[in-house]
Amino acid sequence: MVRDVAPKAGLPADFLWGFATAAYQIEGGATADGRGPSIWDTFCKTPGKIADGSSGDVACDSYHRTAQDIELLKKTGAQAYRFSISWSRVIPKGGRNDPVNQAGIDFYVKLVDDLLAAGITPFVTLLHWDLPDELYKRYGGYLNKDEFVADFANYSRVIFEAMGPRVKHWITFNEPFCSAILGYNYGVMAPGHTSDRKKSPIGDSSTEPWIVGHNILVAHAHAVKVYREEFKPKFGGEIGITLNGDWTEPWDPNDEQDRLACDRKIEFSICWFADPVYFGRYPESMVKQLGNRLPTFTEEESKLLAGSNDFYGMNHYCANYVRHRDGDADPNDFSGNLDILMEDKHGNIIGPETQSFWLRPHAPGFRKLMKWLSDRYGRPKIYVTENGTSIKGENDLSMEEILEDDFRLEYFRSYITAMAEAVAEDGCDCRGYMAWSLMDNFEWAEGYETRFGVTYVDYENGQKRYPKKSALELKNIFDQYIGKV
Repeated sequence: MVRDVAPKAGLPADFLWGFATAAYQIEGGATADGRGPSIWDTFCKTPGKIADGSSGDVACDSYHRTAQDIELLKKTGAQAYRFSISWSRVIPKGGRNDPVNQAGIDFYVKLVDDLLAAGITPFVTLLHWDLPDELYKRYGGYLNKDEFVADFANYSRVIFEAMGPRVKHWITFNEPFCSAILGYNYGVMAPGHTSDRKKSPIGDSSTEPWIVGHNILVAHAHAVKVYREEFKPKFGGEIGITLNGDWTEPWDPNDEQDRLACDRKIEFSICWFADPVYFGRYPESMVKQLGNRLPTFTEEESKLLAGSNDFYGMNHYCANYVRHRDGDADPNDFSGNLDILMEDKHGNIIGPETQSFWLRPHAPGFRKLMKWLSDRYGRPKIYVTENGTSIKGENDLSMEEILEDDFRLEYFRSYITAMAEAVAEDGCDCRGYMAWSLMDNFEWAEGYETRFGVTYVDYENGQKRYPKKSALELKNIFDQYIGKV
């Protein structure tokens, strides 16, 4: 096949681009048609956990507005849409012996059918943090390997059966790092476990995150086994896991220990999950620091995990400077015994401020990380399943000002350019990109104070949607880089 090169080229002709969302952040309909509570429904009811005291009870009301969401996607020219399924909408209590809610299944089947009718490719995430609350109450959720793995495998099978041949791109888990660290170390996300007794009466930050991450990995492997053995032979398709991680630059580029710490930071955030999925084992740096606090895989689990990714799901937002620490690591450390900084030794900032304290845009880091991962994992097929930015003070502006989101537009332009360069010049195999997010939504612990959407949602006037400049310009950016058959 001869490819007619686009003006700037770089991306393949069959490259898919679009937008991403997550069930709890947009759906609302918290008790509609038999949905059961998730750990996030419960977490939001705890005073002080959400910045503005809000919840996802209504959110963007997408449960009742999927037709509007699809029209919005069509208006942007999007070719793909990544969304997640609310486990407790499908199996309200979550367990393998609990009743299945047909109304929940019907909702997602219709969503997929409507997307396909609109010419939009669905990317479906099975679990984006909203674990059924009953499973947490029943046996501790992620902390109980045998029960959780069995229940997740059953839930996965229910969804695979319901979707049949409709869905070709599956993601098991979204950002297990966040489930483990933010939910079981910091305690700032559901279910809020931490060793800090000022924040929570329960939790052990030194052990629980590693148990949670381990059990999620085993559950991922079993769900992939179910798909590959029972569904892929009939329907084709592919399945993987989505991992989050930032690029790192040394605080002092002349300090060898800072340079080593940069790789270690990536290993503790990304390779914690990616090494088992590709190699069946944890990174040596983690084993060395954590010792017996890091669980070990059985021989069978290791074999199930190795090669359990048909693609690499890449969530990426920003970069940091990294400075090594001397001495032994704190028992609650989860980064690799180092400092994560926004300025280097000479006071140079890594990127401009945004509304999110952790997010400083640095587009060159996107290209560098994509190459770093490609080198480590043998040039895997990559889908960028999230990439985007908040804007400092955006929520304080008028609607008219918010719609002119030039900062976000330039973020996308610079990051998409960096991705195209990684493909064209570094040999990376990137096949798709989903911008975060299709619309402003419930931003977890930050509530509705932070907006990541390319679409303004007027929460006070019926969740009406208004596309921002970035929503309508993304197609023009991609037209410059995607080749034509």
